[in-house]
Amino acid sequence: MSAPALPDLPVTFRPTRTRVVLLSVGAAMFAVITVVAFTLEQLSGGERASFIFTALLFFGVLALLSRPRIVADEEGVTVVNLTRTRRLSWAEIIRVNLRAGDPWVFLDLSDGTSMPALGIQPGIAKQRAIHDARTLRALAENRGTGTDNG
Repeated sequence: MSAPALPDLPVTFRPTRTRVVLLSVGAAMFAVITVVAFTLEQLSGGERASFIFTALLFFGVLALLSRPRIVADEEGVTVVNLTRTRRLSWAEIIRVNLRAGDPWVFLDLSDGTSMPALGIQPGIAKQRAIHDARTLRALAENRGTGTDNG
């Protein structure tokens, strides 16, 4: 199979469908819990506040889960995972892996470690994730020292 055409940089990879689902569910949950808090007449002000705080907490967790992305530019890649962001130069990326059954892309790095990159996930949009992984692999091979090992 031929390598995908290289996109213009900068390019952002993110699981868009997953993000839409998470943020939509979070907003709906927040709205429903808030309506329930104000509908139940027997609740005190503190109880209503705790309902709304809990709804905000749920929404915050879902927003955190929707955060991952990979931004590729001329100098390298920025990997944004749930709670950490790491900047990599192209030369640091040896291989981009998305094997059958992997929950997300893994980057093999020049220091001998492997790093998860949650910005490409085959969960809801498998074909899109495969295309994005191939594109990121082609970029790494074209701009860095990476090799294609399957």
